[in-house]
Amino acid sequence: MSNEREFSKLFSSKKPIIGMIHLAGRKKEDKVTRALEELAIYDQEGVSGAIIEDYHGSSEDVEETLRQSNGRFNLVLGINVLRNPYGAFKLAADYGARFVQFDSVQTKDLDLSLYENMRGAFPNILVLGGVGFKYISPTGNPLEIDLEEGKSRCEAIVTTGDGTGMETPLEKLRQYQELLRDFPLIVGAGVNLRNVCEQLQVCDGAIVGSYFKPEGNTQLPVDRMKVRDLIHIVGKMRD
Repeated sequence: MSNEREFSKLFSSKKPIIGMIHLAGRKKEDKVTRALEELAIYDQEGVSGAIIEDYHGSSEDVEETLRQSNGRFNLVLGINVLRNPYGAFKLAADYGARFVQFDSVQTKDLDLSLYENMRGAFPNILVLGGVGFKYISPTGNPLEIDLEEGKSRCEAIVTTGDGTGMETPLEKLRQYQELLRDFPLIVGAGVNLRNVCEQLQVCDGAIVGSYFKPEGNTQLPVDRMKVRDLIHIVGKMRD
């Protein structure tokens, strides 16, 4: 099965919105409790999926959130374990998550042998792989080479602007889409109510994190109304 078909079967809706769970909170119990509350908001408001990430937490917080959320929501769950990305494959498989995110799938940023071993050991866990991702230094290669390399290692390419919450330039997305053709492209940062329709006309989905927080502060809880407003706009676009 081709990569693009594998990704399209992951979500029931076209142009999926994937909400981030940043695992913010004062202590472990707060982090997991808040994560479950935020997952419930995403589920109730029609978000397609969620990525549980150790952005403000730990891999143990990711695991506990997965354990307590397993089978509880209709969301397609994925994880991004920034501090141990290779271990994310087993963690996802153990708790029913369907995909993992790697901020970079470029050769210079991977232990390629370990990565390929994990891919082989967990063939049912899809990868959203970063190319041209925030805070990752450029490879120095032509973009065509970076994208071809990325396509061979994941089921969807994720790219961003320069930082968390910063809008991904539309021209960058168009450049990627032109080179990727039918291969799935996900915008991974800076999506908001103003630009979501324009960006989803180019991309196959979006990861939304800081926009769902008051004032874009990732330490704060998800704002239900911000989720509802964005999903309302996306729903009209899908129709």
